[in-house]
Amino acid sequence: MKPVERPLELFFAEPAVRPGAEPDFSGLDLPAAGSLRRPPVDSPAEEMRDMAFGLIRLLDDDGQAVGPWADTLDLDDAARMSGLRHMMTLRAYDARMLLAQRQQKTSFYMQHLGEEAISCAFHLALRSGDMNFPTYRQAGLLIASGYPMATMMCQVYGNDGDPVRGRQLPVFYSSKSHGFFSISGNLGTQYVQAVGWAMGSALSGDDKIAAAWIGDGSTAESDFHAALVFASGYRVPVVLNIVNNQWAISTFQGLARGGAGTFAARGLGFGIPALRVDGNDYLAVVAAARWASERARRSLGPTLIEYVTYRVAGHSTSDDPSAYRPSGESACWPLGDPLMRLKQHLIARGLWSEDRHVQAEAEIMGEVQAAQKEAEQIGTLHSGRRPSPAEMFNDVYAEMPPHLRRQRQLAGY
Repeated sequence: MKPVERPLELFFAEPAVRPGAEPDFSGLDLPAAGSLRRPPVDSPAEEMRDMAFGLIRLLDDDGQAVGPWADTLDLDDAARMSGLRHMMTLRAYDARMLLAQRQQKTSFYMQHLGEEAISCAFHLALRSGDMNFPTYRQAGLLIASGYPMATMMCQVYGNDGDPVRGRQLPVFYSSKSHGFFSISGNLGTQYVQAVGWAMGSALSGDDKIAAAWIGDGSTAESDFHAALVFASGYRVPVVLNIVNNQWAISTFQGLARGGAGTFAARGLGFGIPALRVDGNDYLAVVAAARWASERARRSLGPTLIEYVTYRVAGHSTSDDPSAYRPSGESACWPLGDPLMRLKQHLIARGLWSEDRHVQAEAEIMGEVQAAQKEAEQIGTLHSGRRPSPAEMFNDVYAEMPPHLRRQRQLAGY
């Protein structure tokens, strides 16, 4: 008997819950803090496949750092306290810039709420001259490296103090001296750029490494896979970071992950060692980032790191997350608040207190407001000094060609 033929079908992945339903993170497997092994830095990828499916966690429920990753973490108390201050600064900065956008002082803004530990902690794995190829939620790299907040705000406002002279969207920062490559709105491009930069560093005999950054949704871009091919084939000195905050602009992470169990597992098919990290655990991020950067510096090749975190706020000020996820979902996120977890750790070590935290919050907000005042004295979206439109013709070519000169003259400059 001839089998019955049916029309072909496609599968469309769906999030576990929709708006109006109860949040559900039961599918997120959370191993106990300190339970995951720490492989030797020179371990080949085939001997550490399990690392792509576990979760590196150092901080337990009592704020103690435990396990093999904690035992080898060389991080003094001053650095731990600085880490909390950097995260608090980023959160305060976000709050002021979000308010500025609501006041129509800038057209657009993107918060880091809930993700502060990743970029602030990763900075501790870098050296002067290393280069990040970031997305738009890694401003903690700049704050942790001492980049002036007022300059960051000038870029958001697009005023005459903007280092990129109004050529970029707000929050698309750029600083070569601080190892922060110009952000691209074409998602995924920074991955191949990071791999290429790191290849150039190795070919020139330099000792600088690169760090690539991408969100979970953008791993569906072809540039992501192309970067992994070259990174693997040439053992490129690069750290390949994936920030899995559960949601792309409005689609849940399962769409980009496809049939893979984790995003970290993507690296295994390319022969790249992969780690999966609790992205809300500041110490876990430091430990994993240093492990991966050491591999790169020893010419042992790339490492893929997936940071499991949660985007608490909307994708941007143009986004309403209540349209695609339960309104109370962020409060149910089982990995908690990265600031509160490091704060608890510092209190457990006798380095911090509730009173000191309140005092630090006030001090930091004062610093952020002072930087905002400095930036707004130059200008905002609708007032003050702005870059001249004539500057759009500059820096396109090393020497301005005749056709650009004509266009500038036709524009009245």
